[in-house]
Amino acid sequence: MATQDLIDAHHHFWALDGSVHYPWLEDEINPHFFLGDYQAFRRPFQAPDIKALVPKGYRLVGTVHCEAEAERSDPARETSWLTEHAERHGLPVALVGWADFASADCEAQLEAQMASPLFRGVRAKPVTAARPDQVGEIVGQPGSLRDPGWTRGLRLLEERSLSWDLRVPAWHLEEAAETLEATPALEVILNHTGLPWDRSPEGLAQWRRGMHRLADNSRVTVKLSELGSPMAAWDEQANIAILAEAIDIFGPERCIFASNFPVTGLNASYATWLAMVERAIAQAAPQARQRILHDNAVRCYRLDA
Repeated sequence: MATQDLIDAHHHFWALDGSVHYPWLEDEINPHFFLGDYQAFRRPFQAPDIKALVPKGYRLVGTVHCEAEAERSDPARETSWLTEHAERHGLPVALVGWADFASADCEAQLEAQMASPLFRGVRAKPVTAARPDQVGEIVGQPGSLRDPGWTRGLRLLEERSLSWDLRVPAWHLEEAAETLEATPALEVILNHTGLPWDRSPEGLAQWRRGMHRLADNSRVTVKLSELGSPMAAWDEQANIAILAEAIDIFGPERCIFASNFPVTGLNASYATWLAMVERAIAQAAPQARQRILHDNAVRCYRLDA
């Protein structure tokens, strides 16, 4: 069997040596982390580590680093460290940084990071509800999806041809789709399969509505990644079914493989997660294996093929 080229479109690196400060990893444990106790990955994770996880039969030809909640006072510091890391190790080949949409310095933060040849866009997480029945309490709050300051940040990305990595739980997907109507040229990459945390019939129905609503926007692509949930136990078969359904909803031309390592390692090994995505591809779009595992990421993140 031929070796399959692979691009991992979402992971995190950190050295924890003072190069970049990550308060949630190096200071106090965050008691609200969505997967619970994360002591297992409070240790360095860098390019050699992810390379060692890739199973036989695959060639890791590129990765995309997603911001890892570094100290927010200097967003360019993580970007600079990653750029130097890539020069030494060949990974990542692109990165998604962070910028403060609410700050008057947002434009300067973007410009500083655009000096890196790896910088492709931003993941800035809006304020969201912890549970679906609390959404009404969040709508319109500062930093939420309908905050005018938030949409200003999205326009700054659109103007610079930068992408937005969208990360919200499933009960905010429809609201996110409405927000994006104001920036029709903005490229958006939905993180973690739309975070279907609520696995009740009602919760999954809400996830489907939101996924279909976002899929109506041709500028939105979905990462087949992270299906750990604070509201449901890890269920490999159910997660494969969700991955396959996401492929059906968005179509194989707008789905990309991503590992979210080392975070996903709390529930599955790298090889297991990759095998789960492969099974979903085999069920939903067997002809699209190359696109989902490699080609679509090249397009989304404007990589050197």
